[in-house]
Amino acid sequence: MRYSGKVEYARARKMREANTRLYRLAHWPIWIWVFFLAPGPLTFTLFAHGFGWGNLAWLMAVVAGTGVAGLRERLPGVEPRPYILRFDEDKPNPLYRRVCYTFAWNAVISFGLLNLCGLIIAAATGVWYMKQIYGYGYLPLCGVILLLGAAGRLPRVGLSTGGEGTDRRCFYGSVWAVTVAQTLLLGVWKALPQMGTLVKLGVYVGALLLMGLAAYRGVLPRTRPIVMVAD
Repeated sequence: MRYSGKVEYARARKMREANTRLYRLAHWPIWIWVFFLAPGPLTFTLFAHGFGWGNLAWLMAVVAGTGVAGLRERLPGVEPRPYILRFDEDKPNPLYRRVCYTFAWNAVISFGLLNLCGLIIAAATGVWYMKQIYGYGYLPLCGVILLLGAAGRLPRVGLSTGGEGTDRRCFYGSVWAVTVAQTLLLGVWKALPQMGTLVKLGVYVGALLLMGLAAYRGVLPRTRPIVMVAD
């Protein structure tokens, strides 16, 4: 099927030769958040019971680790100049990019799927099993995603950057969909706790579908395919 959404043409894009200090600094919190979410069961306790000593200790370790990586220019977006200048260029994908984006995919996929699973089970049975789902389901799912990343089977995590023009839209589209859906779910959960589980499930799935469609159509930022020539 022919793609009929919005596209960007590589020749029309202004090439950025260097990253400003503000641009580099703004990317650091993104990677702090990505790696802070990595221990899923610990993150679950944060949303279930509030910020504890375990969360604080892990946050300090992540801030220190990502800070060192950033100073060594080993975080995507924190480099002095963009690593990818041409989106069709077949060049080696550095290890730090592969590791960072693998953990970013883990944050997107694991939390998105486990929350969806918890909602479906609660809607079907009337009982919440989120603690058990994160306790038993997170590590196996995380392990699968890390293995896929190690094998280069995830967008932006391959050995080459040659597919970046389309890989980035898959990544950002997924981030948009899951982030918006989970933010809405959290808002509904806190503001309207009496709302039925089926409604919460509908809000979550509806947000995933709508944002996914918007990303596919290239409506959302960074979700348009970058093509080399016009048809």
